[in-house]
Amino acid sequence: MTAVVTEATERSVVDAVPRRLLIGGEWRDGAGGATIGVEDPATGDRLAEVADAIAQDAIAALDAAVDAAEEWARTPPRERSDVLRRAYELIVARSEQLSLLMTLEMGKPLSEARGEVAYGAEYLRWFSEEAVRIEGRYGLAPDGGSRLLVSKAPVGPCLLITPWNFPLAMGTRKIGPALAAGCTMVVKPAQQTPLTMLALAAILIESGLPPGVLNLITSSSASRVMDPLIADRRSRKLSFTGSTEVGRRLVASSAPGLLRVSMELGGNAPFLVFEDADLDRAVEGAVVAKMRNGGEACTAANRFYVHESVAGEFSSRLAERLGALRVGRGTDAGVDVGPLIDADQRQKVAGLVADAVDRGAATLVGGGEIDGPGYFFEPTVLGDVPAGAELLGDEIFGPVAPVVSFADEDEAVAVANATEYGLVAYAYTGDLDRGLRLVDRLDTGMLGLNRGLVSNPAAPFGGVKASGFGREGGREGIEEYLSTRYVAVDFG
Repeated sequence: MTAVVTEATERSVVDAVPRRLLIGGEWRDGAGGATIGVEDPATGDRLAEVADAIAQDAIAALDAAVDAAEEWARTPPRERSDVLRRAYELIVARSEQLSLLMTLEMGKPLSEARGEVAYGAEYLRWFSEEAVRIEGRYGLAPDGGSRLLVSKAPVGPCLLITPWNFPLAMGTRKIGPALAAGCTMVVKPAQQTPLTMLALAAILIESGLPPGVLNLITSSSASRVMDPLIADRRSRKLSFTGSTEVGRRLVASSAPGLLRVSMELGGNAPFLVFEDADLDRAVEGAVVAKMRNGGEACTAANRFYVHESVAGEFSSRLAERLGALRVGRGTDAGVDVGPLIDADQRQKVAGLVADAVDRGAATLVGGGEIDGPGYFFEPTVLGDVPAGAELLGDEIFGPVAPVVSFADEDEAVAVANATEYGLVAYAYTGDLDRGLRLVDRLDTGMLGLNRGLVSNPAAPFGGVKASGFGREGGREGIEEYLSTRYVAVDFG
């Protein structure tokens, strides 16, 4: 499969995936009998039909999660760890099949899909190790009259909603810690990319996950299936990755039940290049930060602020690099950039570019849609972007890099922080003192300092402000799925 991807190979990979809902350990059709079409964004062709769940299915999934909750919470940590470890090993063994499946339904090149499979699998390995390291404490009360016993317990049945842009990794980043903590769950993947999550669920079952611990519902309407579950008082945790607009609505709807909530929302990442930066490293980091997943990532560099003394050279180098990238169907050899996810997203990107150009930005490379089947857009660099351009305030989610110059550090920090978002920032400088100052001055949850990639399963991923709250990954990730219990022990 690594050498030549044939039509027969594509068909066999898609056909191997379950198409129904997973409820209580059984694959079943949706109660309404309807299905959802899954599209290849590189061609517009239909890949498969999956079950379209309704509210009745969602409640059945929560029933199963509730029924399995007590037994899974009592399961020894080592057994939970072993399930996650086996799933990790199966994902690694089936990396090529999963990568091709992801490329077909999401569009990213196979090379990037392989990277996501490895990255996503690592969350299962990381949390298999964290499962056996859930700690409490025992100590003497300050007055000496009693002992304090503190322990951690699974928070309870969880609702997990994942996005389309990283269909495997965003699943393992939530499912891994939930399982390690002893929680059961209902998972709702994005409508555009359900196949990868269905394949992951099948792997977890094969790895020995008991029935009802993980339940998966695919649906053309997230609100139709999730609203009744969020309103159900048996649900105890909601984790969502997606847009800030939807995140705000979910937080509001979760308030009556006081659910534990984790939100990984939108971004508007600034990429700062100072006059003392190593431009070779800065350009390389910019390509990584901008073009990972074709720009369809919440961590993608959205605004490039470059010191006026090097802005011209940086822009021309970046344009040369992006202009050399090959755009095409992700299964084709040598492709660097795949399609955008759908027509609406391509139209949004085109509109943002047109607005910037109309306001006076210079198109250094790219700038337009690519004719033909699929939703392709040229890798684009815009220079001299004016302050009022919409793409400086809106998450682009596409292969477009707008460059703006600045005069000094204070100005750079001011424009970087002038957004409601605060997920990640990137900064390139040769000055260690400045780098450490930026750690404190930039209002984001994460910072790539002289590095264009921040994501790491061993690190806490998350933002501040309108980019959400809670953390995924690292030691902090499992805490989102644990509650703290305190016992006052009196020895009489």
